[in-house]
Amino acid sequence: MSTAAHGATSIEESLGPAPETQTPEKGPKAWVKRLAEGELGSLRVLIVLALIWTYFTVANSNFLTAPNLTNLALQIAAVGTVSVGVVLVLLLGEIDLSVGAVSGLCAAIVGVLSFKHGWNGYLAMLVGLGAGALIGLFQGTIVTWLAIPSFVVTLAGFLGWQGAQLAVLGSTGTINITDPAITNLAGKFLADWLGWLLAIASVAALILGNLNRRRRRSAAGLDLEPFSNTVIMIVAASIAIIVAVYVVNQDRGVPLSLVILIALVIFFEAIVQRTRYGRHVLAAGGNEEAARRSGIKTTRVKTLVFVLASTLAAAGGILAMLRLLAINQSSGGGDFLLLSIAGPVIAGVSLFGGRGSVWGALLGALVIGSISNGMDLLAYQSSTKFMVTGAVLLVAVVLDALGRKQRSVSGRA
Repeated sequence: MSTAAHGATSIEESLGPAPETQTPEKGPKAWVKRLAEGELGSLRVLIVLALIWTYFTVANSNFLTAPNLTNLALQIAAVGTVSVGVVLVLLLGEIDLSVGAVSGLCAAIVGVLSFKHGWNGYLAMLVGLGAGALIGLFQGTIVTWLAIPSFVVTLAGFLGWQGAQLAVLGSTGTINITDPAITNLAGKFLADWLGWLLAIASVAALILGNLNRRRRRSAAGLDLEPFSNTVIMIVAASIAIIVAVYVVNQDRGVPLSLVILIALVIFFEAIVQRTRYGRHVLAAGGNEEAARRSGIKTTRVKTLVFVLASTLAAAGGILAMLRLLAINQSSGGGDFLLLSIAGPVIAGVSLFGGRGSVWGALLGALVIGSISNGMDLLAYQSSTKFMVTGAVLLVAVVLDALGRKQRSVSGRA
């Protein structure tokens, strides 16, 4: 039944004035309001990260040393990679509780093929990634075509894939990775000059990307934030990149696993923000029924997201295996699932769907990893670590809900 039959307002009226006719709010109060509404989620996360780093630096002077920050980069690579897939699922307003178990199972497949069957390491890793894709296709098909809640389907997967992991590993339980094709990747660090080259390229891409975004918004007649804000953001991010490369170069250099994570974040952020498929994902997450009525094949969109999420979970499991050079029955277990989901939520990816950035995977992994790393340096007990991480996650969810409520009150989507 059409809304016109009920005398509802037109679309133009419900949307309010066009962006170019609105007067943008400026000043400190506007910044505070945007923070409260979740519009500056990345800035909020960076503030939290700065506070965390300040606390642990005061508590332990080793926290900001080059060796520890390099270890932190290695620690967040696996969780951050899994979180990239989790972000895509959250953008749909869905959840995937199986990513931890999938990461462990696919890493186990790689280990068994390489160690027990003598497969080439690269081929074994391709098979592991393929297994993750098939798992995602299976779970996504059940969720979309049978209309079963993703919570239920992936919870069943969480249990089932753990059992499959035990079956794949067999009685040995633990497999040590010795294939040179895999072990050489594990300890791979970029040469200093290559790390600087990547830093320069990243700063250039940051500048060009922001200028291009302003150009496109101006051409579309949309409001632009003050140019000074853009300059401040670019300068701050550039300094962070340069300092990070300088610090890790004082130790072993930029880890290859961190480069892989950042490359994945950039790639999938471009997909979400710049492609038709990405817009379909956001539309399905914002209002699936409206997206379906507008002609978007929502079942296909959602199924592919689950495929991508499980494939990225497999990649994260392989990166975790590379770091430890071993795979065992507990791989992908423990708090791995919690951290993979908590990171994006802490970084501002909405649990309600349709809002967030793939950069949340990296920022969230940094926050979660920093908390875990700092508490390890201070020799906190596991019970304290779980409680602190849970409290941070709860605060993030509350902030997300409050921001959503504030946007609703102010009439913003």
